[in-house]
Amino acid sequence: MLNPAAIESIADELLEAGRSRTPVPLLTARYPAMTVEDSYAVQRLWRQRSEDAGRRLVGRKIGLTSRAMQAATGITEPDYGAIFDDMVFESGCSVQWNRYTRPRVEVELAFVLKTDLAGPGCTMIDVLNATDYVVPALEILDSRIEMEGRTIVDTIADNAAMGAMVLGGNPVRPDAVDLRWVAAILYKNQTVEETGVAAGVLNHPAAGVHWLANKIAAHGEGMRAGDTILAGSFTRPLWVDPGDTIHADYGPLGSITCRFD
Repeated sequence: MLNPAAIESIADELLEAGRSRTPVPLLTARYPAMTVEDSYAVQRLWRQRSEDAGRRLVGRKIGLTSRAMQAATGITEPDYGAIFDDMVFESGCSVQWNRYTRPRVEVELAFVLKTDLAGPGCTMIDVLNATDYVVPALEILDSRIEMEGRTIVDTIADNAAMGAMVLGGNPVRPDAVDLRWVAAILYKNQTVEETGVAAGVLNHPAAGVHWLANKIAAHGEGMRAGDTILAGSFTRPLWVDPGDTIHADYGPLGSITCRFD
């Protein structure tokens, strides 16, 4: 376990890395005893510093929701991070590539809440009842910590690699479609790169949301009406470069397009 001074030092490093776009060295290489709980402590302090600087919390992201990603990282549960107002874009946008460190994109569904949602004891039915609508989303992954050799400890401290999200397509009520069978085709420059089905997210995309509600309840936190929750990717991350156009086709749920400049 790290002492409070070390946690504060790491949070300040990550804030500066976000401003300078210069990733810091791996935390696990410098703090071998650092735990997952230490990483969440860093993330909470980083988030508080960000809010104190005027950023507004508008939701949460959930990551590591697929069995393949959990096996690759050696962790048996998802992770989570914060979404701020300046991280939210709409379909058709131009994204400044160098605003992020070697960005990647993932295909997801986003749950927008109509009522507050909190644990402990939150169930998937509670999530569906609290959801106003579900909408297609792309997550843009960022890295304020070096990529090579990262572990889950590094990723959690780095706000679960959250960079931004692009929302678009057709919003639907959570009971209007079978969310497990929502599928998407991910194109880069008109070439199909990835396909996936939302059941790849813990067998149901709402499953990660109730996990999150129960997880953050231990810290006295919950989700609020109006929050947007990125439920987790059902494709592998796709690297993007300046000049790339990304298009995600969700069939009946519409599509999302963005360009990296």
